[in-house]
Amino acid sequence: MRIGDAAAAAGTTPRALRFYEQRGLLTAPPRTATGQREYGPGEVARVRIIRELLSLGLTIEDVRGCADRLHLLDGDTLPPRGGPGCSTASGVVERRLATLDAEIARLSRLREQLATRAGLKEDAKTA
Repeated sequence: MRIGDAAAAAGTTPRALRFYEQRGLLTAPPRTATGQREYGPGEVARVRIIRELLSLGLTIEDVRGCADRLHLLDGDTLPPRGGPGCSTASGVVERRLATLDAEIARLSRLREQLATRAGLKEDAKTA
């Protein structure tokens, strides 16, 4: 399928596909006689995984670092904790989880302070 169809199937744009190719997340697809990119179902699935990982807060560099280990983007899920890949080889997932935990703690403290200030301390415990 052509780049526009592949992008639509993956829920993104042709520009994003070209960007992922430039950043090394997608290999350059074969081209037609007229030079147009031709994508298959494997590339569409890979782009969906890339987008999912990015939506979870990983950066392009994080995803590329993980992808370089054991072809992470060719599967359905991240490697299990303690297994090879992102979780142990580079610590990408652990660092992201620690960042999220810190942000959750910060927001919880902020919420508690606001509830106390507004006299809604009881409601803060039940929310």
